[in-house]
Amino acid sequence: MTDTSKLIVGRTGSWEIVLGLEIHAQVASKAKLFSGAAVGFGAGPNEQVSLVDAAMPGMLPVINRFCVEQAVKTGLGLKAQINLRSSFDRKNYFYPDLPQGYQISQFKDPVVGEGEVIVEHDDGSTFTVRIERLHLEQDAGKSLHDQDPNATYVDLNRAGTALMEIVSKPDMRSSAEAAAYVKKVRTILVYLGTCDGDMEKGNLRADVNVSVCRPGAYEKFRETGDFSHLGTRCEIKNVNSYRYIQQAIEYEARRQIEIIEDGGSITQETRLFDPTKLETRSMRSKEEAHDYRYFPDPDLLPLILDPVWVKKIQDSLPELPDAKKARLQTQYGLSAYDAGVLITEQARADFFEGAAKGRDAKLTSNWVTNELAARLTAAGQDIEDSPLKPGDIAELVALIEEGVISSKIAKDVFDRMWAGEGGARAIVEKQGLQQVSDTGALEAMIDKLIAANPGQAAAVKEKPQAIGWFVGQLMKETGGKANPGTVNQLLKAKLGID
Repeated sequence: MTDTSKLIVGRTGSWEIVLGLEIHAQVASKAKLFSGAAVGFGAGPNEQVSLVDAAMPGMLPVINRFCVEQAVKTGLGLKAQINLRSSFDRKNYFYPDLPQGYQISQFKDPVVGEGEVIVEHDDGSTFTVRIERLHLEQDAGKSLHDQDPNATYVDLNRAGTALMEIVSKPDMRSSAEAAAYVKKVRTILVYLGTCDGDMEKGNLRADVNVSVCRPGAYEKFRETGDFSHLGTRCEIKNVNSYRYIQQAIEYEARRQIEIIEDGGSITQETRLFDPTKLETRSMRSKEEAHDYRYFPDPDLLPLILDPVWVKKIQDSLPELPDAKKARLQTQYGLSAYDAGVLITEQARADFFEGAAKGRDAKLTSNWVTNELAARLTAAGQDIEDSPLKPGDIAELVALIEEGVISSKIAKDVFDRMWAGEGGARAIVEKQGLQQVSDTGALEAMIDKLIAANPGQAAAVKEKPQAIGWFVGQLMKETGGKANPGTVNQLLKAKLGID
């Protein structure tokens, strides 16, 4: 059944979006796919180029075993079929930044076959994206056009860098689903350690295939496998942020709908997204596989994997996001939402577990995902670089649990901890921030307050929720140090409220 929440209303009726993504993830490796040249961001132009990368005559590629291992590990993390026999092909096209005149890729026989990724909507419900394949390929270099208006420069540092191309089925139906899918895949790759997921540096980017169709057509496609039901697709190349992915999809879908409703037809083509104008523009006509004249690379033998080796890789897999989320819920009693927020970054989940030992898990989670996360974001820091360590947060939470400080005072203590004034207990003792729990002292203040405000006291007896006024006055008088629980108990007793 068509999900009406995903429909786009045009002039002539409703439309649906159908999306498939190709995620290009740079393999976390110190060397390139077919040469020993270094891989790294920030090197000077053409400083990381071997004779193989530059396609010098007689230079032969040699497969990087570690890159293959990383691809297999990723396939296992995506619950995909590992193909024990795969092969490399030459994909022929001619760009200045592709010195060989072809790209070594995998066409008919990829190293990883079909798999699936379970992705969460914002409301906690899930949807499944089927993985069609994952193949290894080498990256091209980079053409630079902005240094000289009369010349184009070529930097081959990226040429030959190992990429994993993760190709999905057209299973996403909205821009939000596409962004959520990329987030989930990125999280899995980072957990596995097979890609650092740095989208800003281009280490993970997506080609987004967009088509539009009338309601019900997608269901027919799923029943028959006939792509003609989906309409002509356009591919938006190299989108490297979640926000841009959503904006590009929304613009492109509207563009296609307007063309069709005006009586035109969609031309299959490759497009680029302009984040300044928030629009896509034509780059070139979309090539089909035969346009690339694929043929087996004669310099590389088929890749044969030992099942024992694959099993060893599988046994070494870390705890992945879905498993970690389920464990955090079971072990710490966290809600699905709180656990989901924590596991989006492995370092954040690890920080939480380090702070939550013996402490209130919900309270610890709140401090890690709210106060600490906000402060790190403002400072432009990752949690790995946090000046506060898990033990610091655990000490702060312990003081709240013990009733030594209130949640309000805890924020002041946190600010002082962040400023480097020391640990939570030392700050509380030095600044005299302990809660006032002395019932004798509090009773005297309450008696004085009630005597000075008889009308307010009478109103509370008629409307018990008005007791908040007295609580506020006591907290103000004690500088926020009064124990709220003790204050409430004493006030209720004094005012005769059950």
